[in-house]
Amino acid sequence: MPTLHVPYHLDEHVPDLNVPLPPGADVAELTVDLPDADVWTRFAGLYDAVAESVARTARGGAPAAVVSGDCTVTIGMLAGLQRAGIDASVVWFDAHGDLQTLETTPSGYLGGMALRFLLGYRPDLVADRLGLRPPPVDRVVLVDGRDLDPPESAFLASAPLRRLSLAEVSAAALPSGPLLVNLDLDVLDPGELPGLRYPADGGPDVPALLRAAAAVLGSGRVAGLNVACTWHGGRPDPDGVRAHLVSALLTSLLAA
Repeated sequence: MPTLHVPYHLDEHVPDLNVPLPPGADVAELTVDLPDADVWTRFAGLYDAVAESVARTARGGAPAAVVSGDCTVTIGMLAGLQRAGIDASVVWFDAHGDLQTLETTPSGYLGGMALRFLLGYRPDLVADRLGLRPPPVDRVVLVDGRDLDPPESAFLASAPLRRLSLAEVSAAALPSGPLLVNLDLDVLDPGELPGLRYPADGGPDVPALLRAAAAVLGSGRVAGLNVACTWHGGRPDPDGVRAHLVSALLTSLLAA
């Protein structure tokens, strides 16, 4: 199974992301000559390239494995699965909701809107350029999401999007059909994985995350996985935690 390495945080190339990919893994690194343009044009250029790679893998009958610097890459992945004729549901592991909008965000951080874009918010900005169709909200599951802003909580209170704790994740709790899994490693407690861009206290430990991930990845229904390595570039991995996580997740997907 090939793994696509997308060393970007939003539209910024991060060559020192230092993702510890397993030795001997079949890895293709994707870099794109992005135009000197607005961020939406740059997003569209990067995620169109992601979509094409994912579509090629999916047409060959294999799950698309991606490692990247943030969650917005999943927008391109869903577009790619749809180009290959796969109507995927979404399982979104994250400490955050990623459900902000341009109108509600206090920080302006676009990564905090990734799931909201996927669900159809402002399709004119990126989705329409990729030919992306939003999945039905009732086929989307947010796992953890312990660090929510008030507008995100208000959205979740009125939307049919389901929420699960890690302990509640099981094959029976997953949405129907093929699955696109976004797994932001900041779902972990920051004491488990130092150097995260947006750490959120009170998260699970590594074994708990890997158990929940295995329940999803072992379902045999995963069409795509984005491991969002949301740490600052240039940071070392002295204890090998990153290497263990990435290897275990990719191995779990391959074994399904």
